[in-house]
Amino acid sequence: MPCPSESTTPRRSDASLSARHILQQFGIVIALVAIGAMLAAATPTFLTAANLINVTRQISLNGLLAVGVTFVLLTGGVDLSLGSVVALAGVVAAIFAHPGEHMVVVPIFLGILAGTACGATNGLVVTRGGVASFIVTLGMMSAARGLALIASGGRPVSNMSPQLIRLGGDIFGLPIPVLILAVVSLSAWLFLINTRLGRYVYAVGGNENAARAAGISVTKVKMFAYTLCGAMAGLAGVVLAARITTGQPNAGIGYELDAIAAVVIGGTSLSGGVGGIGGTLLGALLMGVINNGLDLLNVSSYYQQVVKGVIIVGAVWLDRRHNE
Repeated sequence: MPCPSESTTPRRSDASLSARHILQQFGIVIALVAIGAMLAAATPTFLTAANLINVTRQISLNGLLAVGVTFVLLTGGVDLSLGSVVALAGVVAAIFAHPGEHMVVVPIFLGILAGTACGATNGLVVTRGGVASFIVTLGMMSAARGLALIASGGRPVSNMSPQLIRLGGDIFGLPIPVLILAVVSLSAWLFLINTRLGRYVYAVGGNENAARAAGISVTKVKMFAYTLCGAMAGLAGVVLAARITTGQPNAGIGYELDAIAAVVIGGTSLSGGVGGIGGTLLGALLMGVINNGLDLLNVSSYYQQVVKGVIIVGAVWLDRRHNE
């Protein structure tokens, strides 16, 4: 007869592997449900329809940024310039959104174009210049913020047209920014799973040398990822300007950390090649729920910064543990 240790060890090993697999697949959903349940018990206003709609409104900007930076992280890169690009795009949109000057499509287009140009510049220097994405986007963080301050004269740009301001409002009781996020997320999800370029994004992040050997243009794939990320930051900047009714050159500080944290919490690996839009949205929702709950519990914003920092470090730690 086999000794007890021989018969029980494989079972325990199988059970631990099964539990680990469940946590990897559904850990964020379990965490979201658990935190939601605790907040519902702690404050009666958490589960009200008005508050839940407010949560979705709050995560819409971070969600747009997170969707964009998902593409960059999937290729094994990073973008630290998102917050500054948001500010620049918002200022550009506000400058061209004064009443009676242009059709509303003009400031929207120019704001997104400003973000796209920043993203394309990041991609160009990373791919053609061979500079690490961390350094390139850190430089763009400073440059884009400076351009926003120059364009605005260091002051908020106000007197925006009502047509653009409506972009930050509601339609049929639903926040327009949330509807924009839904359309963008669905389009990005379909793109990643149904197109050749989407599969190339995963291939480049999974093994860049193998992708290059297979005939994939790594340069073009990375250029696409950074450019799209910039465009999403530009769109988020336009939406933010519409919501606060001004183009703020100092807006967006720290937004890049929130977006990257949401993506990593959602299961996208910092090493590239693993992740997706669904997990990114769950990560953004989890962060939004935590922020909203802390607000409802009247937790000081100082402590909220500490909690956010712990979440970011914990997400990166879990990512490294998963890849070991």
